[in-house]
Amino acid sequence: MSSPHPKKRFGQHFLHDRNVVGRIVAALAPQAGDHVVEIGPGTGALTRELLARVTHLDAVELDRDLIAHLESDFSREQLTLHQGDALKFDFCGLAPVGNQLRVVGNLPYNISTPLLFHLLDQSGCIKDMLFMLQKEVVERLRAAPGGKDYGRLSVMIQYRCAVEKLFVVAPGAFTPPPKVDSAVVRLVPHTTPPVPVDDPARFALLVRAAFASRRKTLRNNLRGLLSVEDMLALGIDPVRRAETLSLAEFASLSNAGPR
Repeated sequence: MSSPHPKKRFGQHFLHDRNVVGRIVAALAPQAGDHVVEIGPGTGALTRELLARVTHLDAVELDRDLIAHLESDFSREQLTLHQGDALKFDFCGLAPVGNQLRVVGNLPYNISTPLLFHLLDQSGCIKDMLFMLQKEVVERLRAAPGGKDYGRLSVMIQYRCAVEKLFVVAPGAFTPPPKVDSAVVRLVPHTTPPVPVDDPARFALLVRAAFASRRKTLRNNLRGLLSVEDMLALGIDPVRRAETLSLAEFASLSNAGPR
C-alpha cells in the first residue's frame, strides 16, 4: 500500500526524520511493560520504533485512510488502533487498574491547545506525556510571568504538570514541512500540585477570566468573581494585568473566593 498523502484539513505533517524519531524514543525511554498510547501515529514512523521497545501499543487516529495504512503495516497483536477524535477520546478508559499511561505523539498544530486541556482533565491516569508541538506553544507552556508567552495555557499546565522543553525540530523533519519550528516537550503530572487550590474548577474559571482580555486589569477581568477589596487584602494590586501574576498569586485569588 502506498503512503497516504497528508491532509490539510487534519493539520497533518508526517514526521519522517529517523534521527528525530530516535531522539523522541530515547527521551521517552519506554520499558517493555509500559502502557504507551500514541496520538496521531500518521504513517507509523514513530510507531515502528516504539514497537521495537514495547510489546503492545495503543494509538488514536482520526483519519480512516491512515488507519487502513497502519493496519496493513502492523499486526493487531502489536498495535490496537482507536479510530476517533483525540479531543473527545477517553484516555483513562485504556488505563489498567493500578497502572498509568505514557502518552506520546506528534500533535496536529490545529488542535494542540484544546487537546492539552482535554488531557489535563484526565491527568490522574497519565504518568507522563511527550509531545511534538509548535515551538511557540512549547514556549507558552513553560513561560514565566511577565512575558508575552505567559498566559492561561502556561498557568493551567504548570499547575498540573512539570514542564521540560527537550529539543527543537526544524521544518525539514516533516512532510510537508510546516512554516514554523517545532519542539519536543515532556509533561509530568504533579502528584501534588505546586500550590494549594481549594476548588480546581473555580481556579480554572478565574484564570480563564483573568486572561480574557490581556489589555485589561484584574479589576476589570475579575469583576463578578472577586472584589477590589479581596485583591487588596491579598496584597495584589487590582490594576495589575494577568500576565504579571505568579501561579501562587492565582491560587490565592481563587482560594479567596466564595466557599
